[in-house]
Amino acid sequence: MDTLIIQATAQTPLINLNSATGIMEIKGRSIPDDPEAFWGSVLTWFDNYMKNPSDETLVKIDLEYFNITSSKRILFLLYKLNELVDSGKKAKVEWYYRQSDEDMYEVGQDYAFMVRVPFDFREYSDNDLVVA
Repeated sequence: MDTLIIQATAQTPLINLNSATGIMEIKGRSIPDDPEAFWGSVLTWFDNYMKNPSDETLVKIDLEYFNITSSKRILFLLYKLNELVDSGKKAKVEWYYRQSDEDMYEVGQDYAFMVRVPFDFREYSDNDLVVA
């Protein structure tokens, strides 16, 4: 299975989904003009990944902003992690947020309550360089 890499733009996040390592990164802003097309390709890739997943899957999310339609697609992705856990695989989310962004921290907390996958919250200051 190929790695899915979508470069970040002003409206869409970096997507780096690597089936060989089981590490998936989502970083940036998510306010796509066509959220169904953008997130549809991500969710389709993940559906295919679930047919032969790594023993451990790590999803790193570092979003500075996303709109409601993106929020729904991110939640769909997190629900798919539930399915991995139910099948006996390990999955974890690393949720990155800026120290000054309480809202993004709270959104991560909300997601953590909605799924059965452990979340690791990673705070960083505005001056830190984060490589998710």
